[in-house]
Amino acid sequence: MILWHNPRCSKSRQALALLEEAGVTPQIRRYLEDAPTLDELRAAQAALGLPAIEIMRPKEAAFREMGLSKDADDETLLRAMAEQPKLIERPVAFAGDRAVIGRPPQRVRDLL
Repeated sequence: MILWHNPRCSKSRQALALLEEAGVTPQIRRYLEDAPTLDELRAAQAALGLPAIEIMRPKEAAFREMGLSKDADDETLLRAMAEQPKLIERPVAFAGDRAVIGRPPQRVRDLL
């Protein structure tokens, strides 16, 4: 299992703790320091089965600063996340070809 993790985020820390309590030691990817590529973001979107806007943090200042809107097409939003990884909703847990956004953190249990 892989967890796109931000240790400063309480939801991300809670998701990690839930996985560890279940006996899973995920591979941690600090996505703010090791940003996903555009191709990785496309694969994440496919695994999540969600429109790009639903894997974003539109309340981040960067969303407005980049001139983005909730109506923008997926490719535009994915490119924005590749450029500014802080726009990626967190945490994201991956197991094989499945993924979930850990909001609420208990959703990571769906991958166990």
